[in-house]
Amino acid sequence: MVRNEARRRAIADAGLTVLAQEGSRGLTHRAVDAAAGMPTGTTSNYFRSRDALIEGLVDRIGERLAPTPEDLERRAAGTPGPALFADYLRDIVRRLTADRDVTLALFELRLESGRRPELAALLGAWQRAGFDADVAFNTAAGLPGGRKEIALFHYAIDGLLLDRLTTPIDPGSSTDDVIDALVAGLLR
Repeated sequence: MVRNEARRRAIADAGLTVLAQEGSRGLTHRAVDAAAGMPTGTTSNYFRSRDALIEGLVDRIGERLAPTPEDLERRAAGTPGPALFADYLRDIVRRLTADRDVTLALFELRLESGRRPELAALLGAWQRAGFDADVAFNTAAGLPGGRKEIALFHYAIDGLLLDRLTTPIDPGSSTDDVIDALVAGLLR
């Protein structure tokens, strides 16, 4: 069967929506077919098993959350320093909050990876590659902070996103103010 990449992406997008809205237990081929508005069996034609579906979802998360080349070029041309780093973090948070279902699906997969070693291996490799890319960009752009600081920012941003996308501790606080405080506190 010839693979239609646009249909494959549409199925993966529907899978991310199901995962975000129904949780890991609700992620079935049939539920994805229904969410995608496709005939029963379509998802299994593209993703033969649940593990293959999850692997496809991880790939699609990476595609949907990646920064644009224009964003990377703009930052690479900026003056290195805490303000540029804060701009970089704001862009990450913007991408993650703008695509709420994708981020919630990612959190669902991370939770499930705590129970499934094979998913932990897949997701861990994907996350380490993203982390290494962040460190490389930070270094190439001359931004402050090394691996340790980048890791601390990842931990903080994950917590901030979990807060913003679920039940906020302080719903009136500004996300930009939180990011500025993180940058000031971690890049002394």
